[in-house]
Amino acid sequence: MNIQKKAIVITGGSGGIGQACARAFKNHPLILTDYSQEKVDDTVEELIKEGFDVKGIACDITNKNDIDKLIKYVADHGSLKAMIHTAGVSGTVKDLKKVYTIDLIATELLVDAFYKLAEKDSVAILLSSMMAHTVPENKDYDEALANPQAPESFNIVSRFVNNDSDLMYNFAKRGVQLLTHKHADKWGQKGARIVSVSPGVIETPMALKAAEEHPERMETIKQATPLKRNGQPEDVANVICFLASDAASFITSTDILVDGGVIHNIKKMT
Repeated sequence: MNIQKKAIVITGGSGGIGQACARAFKNHPLILTDYSQEKVDDTVEELIKEGFDVKGIACDITNKNDIDKLIKYVADHGSLKAMIHTAGVSGTVKDLKKVYTIDLIATELLVDAFYKLAEKDSVAILLSSMMAHTVPENKDYDEALANPQAPESFNIVSRFVNNDSDLMYNFAKRGVQLLTHKHADKWGQKGARIVSVSPGVIETPMALKAAEEHPERMETIKQATPLKRNGQPEDVANVICFLASDAASFITSTDILVDGGVIHNIKKMT
């Protein structure tokens, strides 16, 4: 199988960034996954009409058995070029454990599982967040964030977030970045890479919901953005497409900010 026929797997495939990523990979076979089979089917049907080579399967990324089914499904349909992990929740869910489990623990479960399929020139691209860059380095919680499956990990991190689910989101997304450092050597032994991308305010359904809940804050962020606009899903997808390509073959264990430059101004304001 030549490199053009290797599959691109996208978690959160029916979401705004997930769909934008799918459309950025017109020349690759696509496998989309999301928590709802109905959403997956609707997205797959739409993309097939647009001429994409795409299949889909539902997967609860917090469930190891479901992940095993996903891995088997991917393996049955060829070899892996990229696993693009866009699935996640925001702090608006108001549940610390849910945020931590979906955004961080599930991310490592996927990294562990897809390592089995990784080969030379494969890449795992994880979605972090610009807000991860507001969480300073600190050995008291960084070890827990880098090892989210450890029994005490959640309890340790919880001590630092003041029962604030938005803050837990920021910490969990810092953990995603730490996972790229933790797993880089192991993936590198296969000639594979692992990176993260940190979007800023991207106009997806999730972000638009946040804008409804915090309109003044969202407008403040837009005005603080050097480019004076929010990002579009395509802004993130274009960077992910580059990172999945052989043009990025020497980029691993790092994070790429796609935030219009706003995070540096946000740090000045806090």
